[in-house]
Amino acid sequence: MDLKDQLKDLFPDHEPQEEEKTASKSDKLNIWLQSDPLICEFSKRKGKANTLIKGYSGAKKDFQNLTKYLKKEIGVGGSHKNEEIIIQGDYREQIMSLLKDLGFNVKRVGG
Repeated sequence: MDLKDQLKDLFPDHEPQEEEKTASKSDKLNIWLQSDPLICEFSKRKGKANTLIKGYSGAKKDFQNLTKYLKKEIGVGGSHKNEEIIIQGDYREQIMSLLKDLGFNVKRVGG
């Protein structure tokens, strides 16, 4: 007999309450949400298309988690350097929608 059965025997009229845990995606990723908008822009580096995300002022671990999340969701490569997130290819629309789903404010720059 486990603990739940013992409690049911002691308190037969008690109905256990279900706790709703509605954690947002940003809580699951363990990243800091800032109120300032992120800047999403397109640039070419060495002839290759890249999407840059600038203006994020989180900790280094936040940059790693956010970069990893974006790369995994889109299915492309990328990195983070000098407080910029670099995603290979022109994926501005997808990145902006993912960031908005996380709760960020996003501005599109260029093109």
